[in-house]
Amino acid sequence: MTFEDYDIEGFFDEMFTPDHQIKQGYVPFSEFVANLSIDDLVQKQHAAERSLMALGITFNVYNAEGGTERIMPLDIIPRIIEGREWDKLEEGLKQRITALNLFIDDVYNGQKVFTDGVVPKTLIESSKCFLKPCLGLQPPKGIWCHITGTDLIRDQHGIMRVLEDNLRCPSGVSYMLENREILKRTFPKALDDTQVRPINNYAISLREMLEYIADKPSPTIVVLTPGIYNSAYFEHAYLALQMGVELVQNSDLVVKNGHVYMRTTKGLKKVDVIYRRIDDTFLDPLTFNPESLLGVPGIFEVYKKGKVALANAPGTGVADDKVIYAYVPKIIKYYLGEEAIIPNVPTYLCENPEDMQYVLDNIADLVVKEANEAGGYGMLIGPKASAEEHEIFRKKIKANPRNYIAQPTIQLSRVPSLAGERIEGRHVDLRPYILYGKEIVITPGGLTRVALRKGSLVVNSSQGGGSKDTWVLY
Repeated sequence: MTFEDYDIEGFFDEMFTPDHQIKQGYVPFSEFVANLSIDDLVQKQHAAERSLMALGITFNVYNAEGGTERIMPLDIIPRIIEGREWDKLEEGLKQRITALNLFIDDVYNGQKVFTDGVVPKTLIESSKCFLKPCLGLQPPKGIWCHITGTDLIRDQHGIMRVLEDNLRCPSGVSYMLENREILKRTFPKALDDTQVRPINNYAISLREMLEYIADKPSPTIVVLTPGIYNSAYFEHAYLALQMGVELVQNSDLVVKNGHVYMRTTKGLKKVDVIYRRIDDTFLDPLTFNPESLLGVPGIFEVYKKGKVALANAPGTGVADDKVIYAYVPKIIKYYLGEEAIIPNVPTYLCENPEDMQYVLDNIADLVVKEANEAGGYGMLIGPKASAEEHEIFRKKIKANPRNYIAQPTIQLSRVPSLAGERIEGRHVDLRPYILYGKEIVITPGGLTRVALRKGSLVVNSSQGGGSKDTWVLY
């Protein structure tokens, strides 16, 4: 099989140069698939899909017609990143997460970032993710954001940029790990010949990080899930199994005598570390949302007293706010004295009157996002939207400018993908996973999310996207 009919269409392509030459990192893979027919590739794709079904690799979509559970789509043509580029990205991600951790700590403690005029205090106080009960909080080892999924995109000029910072409960790492296992069976020789960096030590690194913040030998660790109806429940169960720890819901935990205990068949067992997959405000109904049925009453007070460790620390979501995102280059400069290695996407803040007017006038050309939404929700892609939808968002922006940002519509880079019995380009982004414990560890690659619908720029699985295995070369 060859890629002679593959159409670059003027987009930045991860595999091909503008003159249709195969980039160096893709050469071994292209030589392997040259010996396959398109029918062979389609059969391999179907085999991969059967593996996904057998393994139960699913996610839930709320209010989806015909049920909530879906198989996570996987396109078997990998996304390949050369080692030199990855090393630079890794350096930039470590820089970013170091600065964001210092920023979160400053927000809830010294607040010098406000008094020095780097970030307006009003932006923090008006953020839905700013939690007053966390003021004065000192998390174990001074680490707030233990687990981060930072979304990267490559623009039409080939420049890699940060699109979003996800520091609350970033999901998708289980799909990254299982995608690799499936690709090992699909293209075993191609993986070996291409010299791809391994990713299979993620669960070990995750457990080591959780043990580090416990600061005691052989700590009892649990993964706290909202339950089977959560969109990422498969991942919660998967990671608990991979780490060899218990998966629990709030009904399995109880606060007693100043500690958190897990109910077992042998009685109560003290818990030292909780990897929580529950949003901040649902964590403790006594401190945050009193209507929460997912949290553990009293757990926050135990945490404040240092009797249990939580990952991520409550309050980290303040750095997830898309308005704060626009200030991250300044935040890096302020805390580290360095320029950002990985640039942001240019961003208009609608709370700024001049920016808001520009957005209102040019909404048909922009992507508009709500400050605290995720998963592709609360978003308008101007060029794809109708005049009626433009007007609806104009009204939303005018009613609550603080809640909206806008960015240029970036034509994300593309990777060859199987579209039925053809190979066509599909837009992608990349979510590397960052663990912050004794040191910052970044899994080489991450989850490449792909917009499976032709022409679509929305890669989120809840919005019709799928994923690819990401091969980082040595």
